[in-house]
Amino acid sequence: MPGSWRARFSRSDVLTERPDFALVGILRVPQIQNSPGRAIARRIGYALTALALVVLVVYLDRDGYADSQEDGLSLLDCIYYATVSLSTTGYGDITPITEQARLVNTLIITPLRIFFLIVLVGTTLAALTENSRQSFKIQRWRRRARNHVVVVGYGTKGRSAVAAMLGDGLVPSDIVVVDTDAVALDIAAGQGLVTVQGSATKSDVLRLAGVEHASSIIVATNRDDTAVLVTLTAREIAPNAKIVAAVRESENVHVLRQSGADSVVVSSETAGRLLGAATTTPTVVEMIEDLLTPESGLAIAERTVERDEIGGSPRYLPDIVLGVVRDGRLLRAGTAEVDVVEAGDKLLYIRRVMDRADHSA
Repeated sequence: MPGSWRARFSRSDVLTERPDFALVGILRVPQIQNSPGRAIARRIGYALTALALVVLVVYLDRDGYADSQEDGLSLLDCIYYATVSLSTTGYGDITPITEQARLVNTLIITPLRIFFLIVLVGTTLAALTENSRQSFKIQRWRRRARNHVVVVGYGTKGRSAVAAMLGDGLVPSDIVVVDTDAVALDIAAGQGLVTVQGSATKSDVLRLAGVEHASSIIVATNRDDTAVLVTLTAREIAPNAKIVAAVRESENVHVLRQSGADSVVVSSETAGRLLGAATTTPTVVEMIEDLLTPESGLAIAERTVERDEIGGSPRYLPDIVLGVVRDGRLLRAGTAEVDVVEAGDKLLYIRRVMDRADHSA
């Protein structure tokens, strides 16, 4: 049986076809971290609860027990018997003598004794069962993962993209990071993100990240040719997902778009333009940085047109409107096409973001 399993595993080394326990270490699902003090207090509470339950059972059936002096059991005797019984010390000075008491010992006290021992060695068992817990979490996550965001590459660009999404209120567990760098994935896991270790140029790695059920895919690799291959693979798997890719050179933009990217950001030229603008108009760069930072100050946002705004001009709306998204096309404000807002339009506008100081005030 083990030999046949190994043969089947070697013939098809596809990640999505592996059992969940074989994905431990490749796919990591975040878990809630509790303080050691709280974990110890919880285990002590479990132990005391088990002890109290045994004391109650023995006390209610105290007539079925006898001590070495053949006296009846007091409450203190019941506590003593429960303690030495659960700790498996078992001095033998108090024993069940009736069939009912022995049946209760077999069906109730013995399972509680096992539970008590499990609690006492909980730290060791937790380490031994970590793989099993991870396997269960992986199975549950793969079954429930829907409409999440997949970020390919967790370098400077990937981290900045994740920071922006978290600043906009996206839940960390709804972000999946794919990278080959274990150190980068450790950082992502520390932020509560789901991580997948492997090359995103392989379709089974992307499928393991749930790309076919993702709402958006961010390609933030370090090489343009890698970005093209990842985009091609992702588009084949997820034809309806929104793919945003970053490239270093503008000459590769059309290749990314032909590969299936909905939006392409030229990182090197964008940074170069900002550097050039900073030499003559540094306040403009400061304003752009403010708009791109979601935590405080100003931010660019998108919203659906409200019913009472239909038929009006974007210039007279309370928000500063930069553009209108109509039928999937971006129309810049101030043009004749967007002189009137229509039903179904989406507005790109500047919104005020309250920072921590505003909240505390």
